[in-house]
Amino acid sequence: MGFRLEGIFPAALLPLLLTMILFLGPLMQLSMDCPCDLADGLKVVLAPRSWARCLTDMRWLRNQVIAPLTEELVFRACMLPMLAPCTGLGPAVFTCPLFFGVAHFHHIFEQLRFRQSSVGSIFLSAGHLIGPVLCHSFCNYMGFPAVCAALEHPQRRPLLAGYALGVGLFLLLLQPLTDPKLYGSLPLCVLLERAGDSEAPLCS
Repeated sequence: MGFRLEGIFPAALLPLLLTMILFLGPLMQLSMDCPCDLADGLKVVLAPRSWARCLTDMRWLRNQVIAPLTEELVFRACMLPMLAPCTGLGPAVFTCPLFFGVAHFHHIFEQLRFRQSSVGSIFLSAGHLIGPVLCHSFCNYMGFPAVCAALEHPQRRPLLAGYALGVGLFLLLLQPLTDPKLYGSLPLCVLLERAGDSEAPLCS
């Protein structure tokens, strides 16, 4: 189910780094529109008072902690290992976002399906739940990329270049940063072996 210590540090850091690369354009837009500089921003982020305020805010807890943890537990840790032996890895990775979308139909237009399928492949590759939870929390914080606002931004050329560079780097780094060898042995491969599908590319 993705709860193990082996390979936990790369499983926490590499998927989050990959997701932040995908959001390079929105991160650039956020930094351009933020009135404070980097040092002031880091002071706010690292201040205990700021964290105490977040931990008492029910909306923040729901969006950044509870929803990512429970949704990734259901849609990655429980559903993917059950679907993969029946449908194979590829169909399982692309079927889970559909269930996720149905469960979130009340705000389906805010969802980025590509993000969801990439989070599914992160869980399959790493065999850890922490990576998808951190990526989910980060995406909840960032929200859907405001491409229309970027098109009307005074510094739209570097901003759009950041959007394109982020997507390009994400596609370029997706395979190497989700290589299962980085994360240790995968519990999902045991399930696939029991189902007679030990030749899956993920497990070879």
